This record gives sequence, C-alpha cells and structure tokens, in this order.
Amino acid sequence: MSVRVALAGFLHETNTFAPTKALMADFLHGGGYMPLARGADVISQSRGINLGISGAAEFGEAANWEMVPILWAGAIPSAHVAQDAYDSITGEIIAGIVAAGALDGIFIDLHGAMVAEHIDDGEGDFLMRLRAAVGPDVPIAAALDLHGNITQEMVYAADVLVGFRTYPHIDMSDTGHRAAAQLDVLMRRGKPFAKAFRRLPFLVPIAWQSTREFPAKGLYELVSEAEGGDVASTSFFFGFPAADFPGCGPTVICYGTTREAADQAADRIEQAVVQAEPEFVGKTYDPDAGVIEAMRLAQTARRPVVIADTQDNPGAGGDSNTTGMLRALVRNNAQAAALGNMVDPAAAKAAHAAGEGAEIDLALGGASGVEDDSPFRGRFTVETLSDGKLIATGPFYGGAALDMGPSACLRIGGVRVVVTSQKAQMADQQMYRFVGIEPTEQKILVNKSSVHFRADFDPIAETILTCTAPGPMPVSPASLPFRNLAKGMRMEPMGRVFAPPDPA
Repeated sequence: MSVRVALAGFLHETNTFAPTKALMADFLHGGGYMPLARGADVISQSRGINLGISGAAEFGEAANWEMVPILWAGAIPSAHVAQDAYDSITGEIIAGIVAAGALDGIFIDLHGAMVAEHIDDGEGDFLMRLRAAVGPDVPIAAALDLHGNITQEMVYAADVLVGFRTYPHIDMSDTGHRAAAQLDVLMRRGKPFAKAFRRLPFLVPIAWQSTREFPAKGLYELVSEAEGGDVASTSFFFGFPAADFPGCGPTVICYGTTREAADQAADRIEQAVVQAEPEFVGKTYDPDAGVIEAMRLAQTARRPVVIADTQDNPGAGGDSNTTGMLRALVRNNAQAAALGNMVDPAAAKAAHAAGEGAEIDLALGGASGVEDDSPFRGRFTVETLSDGKLIATGPFYGGAALDMGPSACLRIGGVRVVVTSQKAQMADQQMYRFVGIEPTEQKILVNKSSVHFRADFDPIAETILTCTAPGPMPVSPASLPFRNLAKGMRMEPMGRVFAPPDPA
C-alpha cells in the first residue's frame, strides 16, 4: 500500500560573524546549491545531484511513495538569513504541507546550523512550528549536515535526524536516502523511536574535521558500526563553530527500538569523541611562509601543491574576496600558480568590457571589510572570458550546474586568478577549467576552501598546505568574539572555557 509523503528543504549554514547576510535573492540563485524550486521541480531539478532531497526522492520512487514536493531552497553560507527570506520560505513550506491534506510522513532536507536575523535556532523554530501545524502523529524525518548545531527543540520536534558522515560532504544524497529509509520504517512501525541526545563540551575547528583523516575518520567509522539491530540510526554532528548562540557545538544523537539501545550507542560515540579531543590539531602557515613552502615543494613535485585559503572559505561564510594569498603569490614571484575564486563583479565587468588580451588596471577584491584586508591594486592581463556557466562534475558538487556570472581569468606575472561575479566554494576542478585554466598543469593552486575541495583535488595534489590569510572564519573558533555560547563550552579542543563578557 502506497504512503503519502511531503518533501521540502531549507538549507543555510550561518556564520554569525561573517560580513554578508543571506537575502531571498541568494536562495533564488542557489550559490552552489540548486536554485529555489517548487512543486514537481523539486524532484526533477535535484535528480542525480549530490543533495539530501535527491536521495530522498530516489528512495521514495523505489518505495512507491506518493510524493508531494512542496519547496526546496538553499543558499551558500554567509551571515544571518534575512528575516523576510526566513519567514517567507518557512511559511510557504508549512502552508504547503498543511494544504497537502492527509500525509503519512514528512521528509525535510535541512542543514542544521541556520541562524536568522530574528531567530538563533532557525531549524528548531521551523521544526517546532511544523510539528504544531501537523500534530503529534505524523512522523517527520530530516537529513542534516554534519556541521549542524543540533538543539533540543530540533530533537523534540522531529522523529529522526540523520547526519552526513563525510567531510568533504560526498554523501549528501546518500544521507537523504538514509533519512527517507528511516521515515519509511517509522511509517510502517506506527510508533516513534527512543531518542538519546548528547552534547559535547568543546568546539572543533573545521579545518581539522576532515573524515579522510584521523581522528574524524575513526569516529565516523564508529558511528557507522554502532548502527544496527535495536539501534536504528546513529549520527555525530561536529557542529558549525562560528554561530554565537548556546546551541553551537558538537552533538550525538541515536535512535533505537529501545531506550537502552539508543543510550548505549550514544554513550559509546560520546566517549570516543571526548577521548579524541587532543587529536584535533593541524599545521598552518602564514601567507608568505605557505607560498614559499609551496614554491620549494613545487621544484620537485610532479603534481600541483594545493593551498587551502581556509579563513576566506565561502563554505563557512567568507565572501571569497580577501587578497592575502594573492599578495603573497605576487610578492614572492610565484610561477604557474592559480587562485580561485576571487568574487569581484566590478572586476569581471571591466574584464569583459576590455576583452581578451587587454591589459587593465584594477583594485581587485578586498571588499568585505575584513580586518587587515584591502583591495589588491595591479595591472592584469585578461586571458579568457566566460559567462560563468559550468557543470561541477567532482564528488562534492556531484554534477550540479553552477552559474558564477560573468567571469574571467586574469593574469599578473606568473599568477592567474579566477574572477567571478557570484560566490561558490572552490571545490571542483571545473571551476578552474571554465576560464581556461587546467589545474593539473599548475605548480601551485590556491583554493578558497577549507576541506570540501579535497574530494576533487586530493587525487591531483602533491600535497596540501593550510594557510591563514586574513578572513572572516579563523582557523580556531577561540579567535571569535563570542558572547552567547553555552556555559562550560571550550572554544577549541583542550582550550579555555567560554566566559561571557561583562554586561557593561
């Protein structure tokens, strides 16, 4: 017998310290996600790409669900979601689900770390309102990013929360599929799972969260192993450590057919995370030291040396326009080097007006108001122009169509810069190729990303260095001016405990 399931999604990762808010226009555009979609387009436009909604729809089709798609919207990480965008999108989803009539279940694709201008816990507020609208008996399942800041309200309002297990997030679609499978179990089971929720006492820098390396690799192997038998679902969320509210931080949530099974699984994972706390460390370079080390390695390397410009990561709220790494490349006379992406619509427009082969004087980037950052002034050669449309074929984007707006490859000395009009994280080799740069032929690549780029660049990289040029997402969250973290939270692994500032 077919069941009737509503599908919807609303994704945003909010850096409350970032310079630029998420407006409705950002959700309409998508910025690395698919553009906002309604009705049947939610399924047709997400088909085959790496998103939770895609995996859920795929499961629903195979399970012969009668699917009722409502609305799906996502925007690239930034500062707070504007109130009008938040209210409009959540209001339309809830109204659409209510208008859909009798439902056996609801699947929601979420991020888990959304903060709106007027609401700290974006997903918690949304899920609580949804629960109030549909009543206590309709099971609600949500797929979430492993960077979700999971709150008690989210746990209460949803019947099952299922998190990614990879960073880079190459399992977004798989997670949607797993969450939909849990929803299917709940609909057939006719009663909820027991829930076990744990909150960890320290923030983890995102640069050291890669599940391709230990300790995160081992932790997520344990998360997978703990699922089975009476344990229906297990998730560990690193949390997004740049959200200034009490719900910020790592969490564990497990579901079971019995309370004992859920508690035992949650306790086991929690203990492993606590034991791993001292291992969340890594090496960083300042811009000049990183470029000099990359140039040294490149002398004998057979593949590009890749530098992560981690503190201007658009996937963590950066605007992708700080100039610290560009200055270091030029200052040290780096050769066969490329940097992407520098988001500067005015520079892209000037390049298109001048034409390929022209030389133009520009003040490039540096427009976010980040301390110790400013536009880079120089004479650039316009090597190639592009309309900005590409298909990102690597494991992270998973075949998504990106629209970077009018774009160009600008060269200064031995350095090429991918200049775009729209923001998206440099996490795919095609984001170089669309302006004529072959990444595998460069000696040095500077990616404005922290970890996601590794999914497509690990196979071509000689090695990867992490650099700390000025940007809105410090490597250590302890550098952020928090005011509202939970009592007792350590602001980095083995670090000092948050102390609220004096109210004066």
